[in-house]
Amino acid sequence: MRILIVTNHFWPENFRINDLAFWLAERRHDVTVLTGVPNYPVGRFFPGYGIFKRRLEIHNGVKIKRFPLIPRGKGRGWNLALDYLSSALMSCLLAPFYCRSRYDLVFVFETSPVTIGLPALVIKRQQSIPLIFWVLDLWPESLSATGAIRSPSLLELVRRLVRFIYARCDRLLVSSRWFCKSVAATGGYQGEIEYFPNWVEPEYTGKQKSQAVRLPDLPGGFLIMFAGNIGAAQDFETILQAAEQLKGESEIHWIILGDGRRFEWLKSEVVNRGLEGSFHLLGRYPAEMMPAFFARADALLLTLRREPIFALTVPGKLQSYMASGKPVIAGLDGEGAALVLEAGAGLACPAESPVELAGKVLEMQRMSQEEREWMGARGRKFCAENFNRGKQFNKIEKMMMELLESRKNRR
Repeated sequence: MRILIVTNHFWPENFRINDLAFWLAERRHDVTVLTGVPNYPVGRFFPGYGIFKRRLEIHNGVKIKRFPLIPRGKGRGWNLALDYLSSALMSCLLAPFYCRSRYDLVFVFETSPVTIGLPALVIKRQQSIPLIFWVLDLWPESLSATGAIRSPSLLELVRRLVRFIYARCDRLLVSSRWFCKSVAATGGYQGEIEYFPNWVEPEYTGKQKSQAVRLPDLPGGFLIMFAGNIGAAQDFETILQAAEQLKGESEIHWIILGDGRRFEWLKSEVVNRGLEGSFHLLGRYPAEMMPAFFARADALLLTLRREPIFALTVPGKLQSYMASGKPVIAGLDGEGAALVLEAGAGLACPAESPVELAGKVLEMQRMSQEEREWMGARGRKFCAENFNRGKQFNKIEKMMMELLESRKNRR
């Protein structure tokens, strides 16, 4: 198959679509990716990239075509708005010229902004080919939850745009079972909404060659580890308040891996609250190092703010956490917490509940090593049964081939 993948983010940015695209290329499919200049999460162009630099390249057999955009900066206000608008405008303008080769289908990996669906629609219409759209972020709910847009009339305009995109999809996939109701309520799409969750990356399954990794010095004691974006959605206010509740527990250490627009704020809050002895900000590390970091943790932390959209969301790192064989402490509502409890892979409390979160951390710390290992093993088993990489990839490949065959039979 000749497959065009349209995505806001791609290698060297770290998103699961990289893994899928490279796998499809290994399967001898002709894969092209249309994406922007890499700048996530740091907010500036990656070294060696720019508006006029490395716009076309090949990596792991995948042809990559990058449209220019205004980088997201610190991800605030106008910075983010300009990033989104420039991305939508330039991708739509350049898609017909960048993607003149003949494709069999278009596959959209939809993280924010949802406008990444627009250049895909341009190619779909231009070449009369089917479109598969994978929803990983709900719009306009994401905009209202983060406070990016508060105007009801503007949110309704965005909803109409989303409905316009959904209506022109041949297959619509969602990464969370709880997304189905919201997508259906938005309207536009006439087919069956299919559940297609994130998979476990190969570095957590032992199927990728392990490399010797040198970690920074970590404290002794009970290590609760958070990895990922440090932004508004991750609710670090609650994490900090929980850490304050446990100030007297000298054995408990909070290890934070990652970067994001609230990193500097978090750094100053740690000092202001006198948490320097127990709260350790280690910064951002490559994804390949995460299994080694997780192996040193006693528990892995997952939090989201109390917002309706976040209750519907399953953060992609939950699969990574569970597959690492470590117990999870989830301070969130809805589908993510339900999966942790369904798997027996850890403890959960409601979002924005610092006292309860501190209680869960203390409860986990006071468990025996055997109990924590049992929880970790349950999480790993649940991932193998429900988020298997090979099964997911075979499923999407089969879906693509069936869609093409069905289209061929209708002609």
